[in-house]
Amino acid sequence: MLNTLNRRRMLAATLAGVGANAAWPVAGREERIVIGQSAPVTGPVANAFKGVLAGEKLAFDQINRKGGVNGRQVDLILMDDGYDTRRTVENVKTLIEQEKVVALTGLGSTAGVGASLPILLEKKVPLVGAYTGAPILRSKHHPYFFTTQASFKDEVFYSVRNLVTLNSSRIAVVYQDNEFGKLMMPVVEAAIKEQGATLAGAAPIAIDGSDAGAAAQAVAAMRPQAVLLIAVGPSVVGYVKANRSVVGVPIYTISTAIGALPALGEDARGLAITQVVPYPWRQTTNMAREFAQECERAKLPVAYDTYGGYLLARFVLEALRRCGRNVNSEALVRAIESRQNWDYGGINLAFSAQNHHGTNFVETTIVGPRMVFMR
Repeated sequence: MLNTLNRRRMLAATLAGVGANAAWPVAGREERIVIGQSAPVTGPVANAFKGVLAGEKLAFDQINRKGGVNGRQVDLILMDDGYDTRRTVENVKTLIEQEKVVALTGLGSTAGVGASLPILLEKKVPLVGAYTGAPILRSKHHPYFFTTQASFKDEVFYSVRNLVTLNSSRIAVVYQDNEFGKLMMPVVEAAIKEQGATLAGAAPIAIDGSDAGAAAQAVAAMRPQAVLLIAVGPSVVGYVKANRSVVGVPIYTISTAIGALPALGEDARGLAITQVVPYPWRQTTNMAREFAQECERAKLPVAYDTYGGYLLARFVLEALRRCGRNVNSEALVRAIESRQNWDYGGINLAFSAQNHHGTNFVETTIVGPRMVFMR
């Protein structure tokens, strides 16, 4: 079995192509602040996470280049879980017990976060931000779990409300055939019922999109006015293309689909996507301007997913700064809870000891020609 150092070196080589950050012990480690992350660097949804991981790296590189947090460099140890719940749990335990991280951030799957929450409670280590908005994870207050983006429930209700307003109230649902998609179906059904819409029917789709054609044929038989797509990664690509040729009605989807757009190319045109981070091309805030500068420095395009990763990392870094020199897990929790408002690129996040979910900001964008987002 590879030791931790060798495993990280292998991971660093893997991540070189996607721009994600991997750290390993260096001289002066005791003076550094260490944050941990488990995310799908490989596996079926790896491409969907490239943008957010690259955005995180921009933020950590920027702050460390300017002297770190209160004079201390911040290391992000990123471990690959391949979108596998068992590996996520193993990584979380390794990061807490062996790497002695102050906090975790950016876990990437609904099932992985759910399985990790009991560990966080036992070890009293916070998870600050996750790339899943599954409402079931927020149904009960957890003293060591904070979110910085709206929930999938917020996104679904927003989309259904827009469709009803546009007189497209007969809605078919295509959901990813895994725990994420199955847990979302009751949320979708509740939104459709509450908004007075009609559920035309639902079709599952494999995570690799291999049965996209069959899913589209099933949806066509439902004769919907619109499709609500709840998916991530290759299944988004497969279904959007199949829908275009077989069904031909508008698709509304949630922010999990954003990482699939490069693979879709011009086939993404007309896709309606809810966004849970601010519009990154409108540089009216210091955060957006700094992000654009860091993208230019790294020769990366400005994009929603990259901005989402950048914002989460900047929030973690600011929370660490507010801890002062006494940085530990409990101090970080108190720092986040003690401030009512945090600037998140123009969105105000509000936390308290009773509320660990900072925002419900959602807006809809339409993908236009040449992958330009229209609001």
